[in-house]
Amino acid sequence: MRWHRSLIPTLREDPAEAEAISHRLMVRAGLVRQLAAGIYVYLPAGLRVLDKVTAIIRQEMNAIGGQELTMPVLQPAEIWQQSGRWEAIGGEMFRLKDRNQRDMCLGMTHEEVVAWLAAREIRSYRDLPQVWYQIQTKERDEARPRSGVLRTREFLMKDSYTLDPDQVALDKSYNDHKGAYCRIFDRCGVRYVVVDSDPGMMGGSGSHEFMAPSAAGEDEVALCDSCGYAANVELARGVPAPAPAPAWTLREVATPEARTIAEVCALLGIEPALTIKSLVFVGAEGPVLALVRGDHALHERKLARALRGEARPAHAGEVHEQLGAPAGFVGPVKVSGVTRIVADESLRQGSYVAGANREGYHLTGVVAGRDFQCEWADLQAVLPGEACPSCGAALRVERVIEVGNIFKLGTKYSVPLGAVYLDEHGRERPIVMGSYGIGPARIAAAAVEQRHDADGIVWPWNIAPFQVHLIPVASREAVQAAAAEDIYRELVAAGFEVLLDDRDERAGVKFKDADLLGVPIRVTVGQGFVREGLVEIRERATRRERKVPRAEVLATLRTVAGEVAGG
Repeated sequence: MRWHRSLIPTLREDPAEAEAISHRLMVRAGLVRQLAAGIYVYLPAGLRVLDKVTAIIRQEMNAIGGQELTMPVLQPAEIWQQSGRWEAIGGEMFRLKDRNQRDMCLGMTHEEVVAWLAAREIRSYRDLPQVWYQIQTKERDEARPRSGVLRTREFLMKDSYTLDPDQVALDKSYNDHKGAYCRIFDRCGVRYVVVDSDPGMMGGSGSHEFMAPSAAGEDEVALCDSCGYAANVELARGVPAPAPAPAWTLREVATPEARTIAEVCALLGIEPALTIKSLVFVGAEGPVLALVRGDHALHERKLARALRGEARPAHAGEVHEQLGAPAGFVGPVKVSGVTRIVADESLRQGSYVAGANREGYHLTGVVAGRDFQCEWADLQAVLPGEACPSCGAALRVERVIEVGNIFKLGTKYSVPLGAVYLDEHGRERPIVMGSYGIGPARIAAAAVEQRHDADGIVWPWNIAPFQVHLIPVASREAVQAAAAEDIYRELVAAGFEVLLDDRDERAGVKFKDADLLGVPIRVTVGQGFVREGLVEIRERATRRERKVPRAEVLATLRTVAGEVAGG
């Protein structure tokens, strides 16, 4: 490809709204442009990256027996109503009515469509197993699209679905996908960890997420370097250090104006670990009191799992109206107006300070089980340094980008949509399903997040927009330009993907753009060629340079390419 005929609009300055490194560099390198919040145009170089990622995905999906199809983005409400997700999913779903006033939606995912199709096409156990997949645009009305292509409202996704006769067969399909995903990320040059996760709105009996470590990530995972324990923080369990055990008696103490944990601790001269943080949520059945230790944070997904339903934080006015005490002075002892009390496991032992349910007062010496009754659950967000639940070593917590997920759906969708088969004995059985998602744009952005330097992107070989960036440095005799044209034709004939920077620009501009775009190998035909007949070959990642005679360029480039691709 010749630069002067291409749309690669590089920028010198970071876009004002960009925070994530991948967002800044993908815009500056001319890969993407933002049309609206969470909606992006992929320019030619950016699309080349996506095409390479999707080609790797197709190869690995086909290798495990995947069959590619395409399902509609526009879907009728009926199938979502049958599965129960029409009501369960909130504002993230784009909904509309057609000209006949029928309810429709834009697909966020395709479990319902797959179950609908299976109900019509699968008859017998002889038709199973099946692996169906597509690489297609999805629509999700994100409340806060940000971080460039990492969190968007329209995105490309590979989603695949397995149809099996039973749980044993599903386990094999699930493990096949798990292995394929590992190979995909390895080939794309992205570092990742596989973690246990919460199935969430997808439902089912189990799930894993593939997380790429990055400061730009919106998720956190807890990791144990000793035994390999790994889980999303919405599921992870840590073993906190026990709180001190003061010899308190249950009594009421005045705490005027002390509403927060920090204010109560400062007034009473105690550590946050000796307090109970009482949080009021509103669930389907009414107000719920959630309790965690004062030095911990409550994870709302864990609370939702304990309640078996969603709950939102109560407003200050609701707290006072329902419980008869202002926020900041609520506690579990003799509390009124709540339907349930759910406490974190860390509060099973010890004596604590908690709100007294009247303004300006707290109770000391509060003991769970003696002074109040509750349900027990894991509610707290795991903290760095807490003990691993498997081996006791210290956990670390790392920010990550979710680049893929896999779910054991079971019969959650096949039963309501009538996807059944006849077994060997002629009995009707529900098809057992799995669902597997992977985001090509997220893979590309994660690669940029993990592989960049102060000058720009450092693409891994397999997904780089080009393999070789060929730069002639202009001279009066144009000797370099002619030599570069000759090298360009030779490299293209040899199968290399080459970007020839044939613009009428200064050498410094070309070198800056080359570092920004991040093509793995740069070949420069400059003054060294005029003086000595030498061509410079430079690796983008290591900045290692080699000067070779013109006749040795192709052979040397093959050697360097093998080293870069293998590294």
